[in-house]
Amino acid sequence: MQFSNSAQAADENFDYLFKIILIGDSNVGKTCVVQHFKSGVYTETQQNTIGVDFTVRSLDIDGKKVKLQVWDTAGQERFRTITQSYYRSAHAAIIAYDLTRWSTFESIPHWIHEIEKYGAANLVIMLIGNKCDLWEKRHVLFEDACTLAEKYGLLAVLETSAKESKNIDEVFVLMAKELIARNSLHLYGESALNGLPLDSSPVLMAQGPSEKTHCTC
Repeated sequence: MQFSNSAQAADENFDYLFKIILIGDSNVGKTCVVQHFKSGVYTETQQNTIGVDFTVRSLDIDGKKVKLQVWDTAGQERFRTITQSYYRSAHAAIIAYDLTRWSTFESIPHWIHEIEKYGAANLVIMLIGNKCDLWEKRHVLFEDACTLAEKYGLLAVLETSAKESKNIDEVFVLMAKELIARNSLHLYGESALNGLPLDSSPVLMAQGPSEKTHCTC
């Protein structure tokens, strides 16, 4: 699997175009995840996102060029009206929580409700527990995240660390593969996945540094 430079990818031809919105509470590391996915670089200090930031990267998956537009949204309440408008055109959503802060995990049902209220009916949802490098400060058990994901029928749970480059690319590759699987037609321009049936996909999991990387249930 090869990854192309995002600056060049913006104007290249592509087989699929998918829009992914990244949501979650403030300071869970959403911007660090997006920046690492875009450039492979981790920056210790990031300014809070104001409204919505946008990045593009292309992936080569099974011989198909997949263009991902990733929308990094602000978690603060005062920006909710702005960010909600981006749900409608998204094919998928990634909900991020900070596994060292239980309150960010408790907010996940709220974010799922936002998706159900403002997003497409069959929008694909994935859950990521960020900052898994801080395993000694963990407040959210991986098993709890898996239980919640199964309850709401989410695609996957992965634990990530932008600081240690753990599972960042894997998140977006897994999402892209799922979106391709749910859409047999080539996507160009603004086509969406509305009306496609949901699959009963297994929940895939990625745990902390001392445990197995992936398993299925």
